[in-house]
Amino acid sequence: MPINAIDKKEILSSMEKACGWLADTAQIKNETLPPDVVNDRPYIYNSWKGAIKTQYSAADRKWTFMCPVWHSGQAVKALMKAYKITGNENLLESAKLAADFIFNSQVWDEKNPDHGLILAFEDFPDKINASAIIECLEGLMIMADFEKSEDKWQRIIAAAEFLIEKMYIQGMGVFMDVYDPAIHSCLKNTPFKVKGNAGGRPLLDDAVFLKLYNKTGKTVFLEAHMQTAERLVRDQNPQGNWIDYGPCNVEGGSFHPRHTYWWGMPLLFTYNHAKDKKFLDAAISSAEFAEKSMREDGGWFRGYYLNGKTDSFGHATSGSACSAIFWMELYKVTGEKRWLLSAEKALSFCIKVQFTNPSDTNLKGAILEKILSPDGTDKSPYYLRDLGTIFFIQAAAEYISLIF
Repeated sequence: MPINAIDKKEILSSMEKACGWLADTAQIKNETLPPDVVNDRPYIYNSWKGAIKTQYSAADRKWTFMCPVWHSGQAVKALMKAYKITGNENLLESAKLAADFIFNSQVWDEKNPDHGLILAFEDFPDKINASAIIECLEGLMIMADFEKSEDKWQRIIAAAEFLIEKMYIQGMGVFMDVYDPAIHSCLKNTPFKVKGNAGGRPLLDDAVFLKLYNKTGKTVFLEAHMQTAERLVRDQNPQGNWIDYGPCNVEGGSFHPRHTYWWGMPLLFTYNHAKDKKFLDAAISSAEFAEKSMREDGGWFRGYYLNGKTDSFGHATSGSACSAIFWMELYKVTGEKRWLLSAEKALSFCIKVQFTNPSDTNLKGAILEKILSPDGTDKSPYYLRDLGTIFFIQAAAEYISLIF
């Protein structure tokens, strides 16, 4: 498959359809939940306006939630990238709504010990995941830059400072995973697997602390980023991945489909900053691991194992889209065309599994994330997670900007 194998008109059209689904179908436009949404966790938010509905079962025609804060933050990032290409004002307004949902979910009271905390509920309905806060920040940063809003920047910085002060273990390069606002402290028992007695996980998602250092000059952000990056280089197992840390499963020998994206890709930004080749080498190893994980047609499975085999069902198209982003970033650093070829294969798969003419209008424009295993009935096995569509939009926008 030659470089530039994806037609510009085709990928632009696919991206626009995906944006239409994200902005018009998946986003909540009112303060309260629509009747087809089941808040099964259940998360408590004063207002749902702007939040992205995260999961949809085609069989049941019902939506459910899985951490709307970080998903909405990544949606802001996707919509802003697409807006800058298309000029579609509807996408900008949708991005603003999603950002407002997150800011409205932030504790903003200097007298409160949790001042700055973003209420990013994920595994628990009343407790906050560190990774969920981190993963919502870059979208907010893009919005703050676009609006030249110092007020928004102060909120973002406060959220990051809360993470460093309350959840980061100084000198260890890890973040404690769960914070309980009821007791104003972290839980000692994490829901995720950690290596040895680390006490937390080396979260480097989106390299947000390095980017915040570049914005503010505050060395506390740089120190946290570099210590975490050093730990990631040390703790690779196998080379290019981190099976000892959740959400990978060391006992079952399986890897999470976006682990290389969250932890491997930021090492490229570390390399660009520090110019230390060990970070580039680790990033390349991670990108090579992702190449091995991708199926021949560009698809992905959530169940990918140490022996190189996969499950038969439980697809994860977001793994394809995220890896495409990673490979394009690596192409920009190294100039090696192999990474662009891999990105094109992954993007081509995403386009193939887009719903363009479904009978269920809730599916129209979305990228299929998962095919469920049979349950003995003839119910639809199609299952959406907003992440397949969100990360496809980000990857498509990156490809259009890079190639055309």
